[in-house]
Amino acid sequence: MPTVAKIPETETAAPLRALIGRLSRHLRRAAAGTAAGLTPTGVSVLLAVVREGPTRLSEIAAAEGINPTMLSRVVSDLVEAGLVERTSDERDRRTAWVTATAAGRRLSERMRRERTDALAQALTRLEDRDRRQIENALAALERLAEELGQGRRP
Repeated sequence: MPTVAKIPETETAAPLRALIGRLSRHLRRAAAGTAAGLTPTGVSVLLAVVREGPTRLSEIAAAEGINPTMLSRVVSDLVEAGLVERTSDERDRRTAWVTATAAGRRLSERMRRERTDALAQALTRLEDRDRRQIENALAALERLAEELGQGRRP
């Protein structure tokens, strides 16, 4: 019986990274975020703040991979748009917290719904076999996301 050659991880990683990037770019075009005048970074920061709840600026910078100066500008734009509030920590004035406003939570939910709907519609246009393969890969992709989130490097 012939053996199946194992594909080196880099031969899987490069196309997977490119594919995730393409999917992400397509989904970032959520009309709600664009209509609100948000940049892709602004959308990402807003979604992170809504998902995590009140968050320190330093935690957002680390999680989103944004330098603190750029993040400060993005958060200022979100504050000006009424989507988040920035407050100083009562115990340590050097620490700033960011919290989503009701308007920010509503916009976030609208963007998530648009993205989910776009994916659902695209999935309906695929063959049943392709949909099943995607469904079967979800658990492994979740584990991959957790592995990447732990920041492990070889």
